[in-house]
Amino acid sequence: MFISDRVRRRWRQSENTAQNLEETRRSFPTNRIRDAVYTRCGLKWGVPAVLLAAPYIGACKLLSDFIDQAGSEWGWLHLVVLLCAWNALKMLWLGPMSLIALARVRHREHVQRRNARRHPAASSEQADADLALTGGAS
Repeated sequence: MFISDRVRRRWRQSENTAQNLEETRRSFPTNRIRDAVYTRCGLKWGVPAVLLAAPYIGACKLLSDFIDQAGSEWGWLHLVVLLCAWNALKMLWLGPMSLIALARVRHREHVQRRNARRHPAASSEQADADLALTGGAS
């Protein structure tokens, strides 16, 4: 079995898991922010969203200090620290990934505009074909 087959299989498994957990996933604030940033209009907000990592990092620091001072009965708070650290990493990763996605989208839009200027007849025929396929023009 090739590595690419394994990767595809794992990707499908992760997609299935994501679909099954969609309702739960939407209730978490960092996932809602991520979903909002990954829209076309929201891509420009990826870099400012990185600033949201600061409160999570601060919470990690405060909780870790509290656990060190309070003792072992508060050890379960390590799970909250882990959750805050994970959310901080998500917010830190959101900035660069949104910039990459924005660059891809802008390049794709530039290529489409350039092709529309070079071949205006073909683009109007393509628009007519799209309307005919969608049933928009009657």
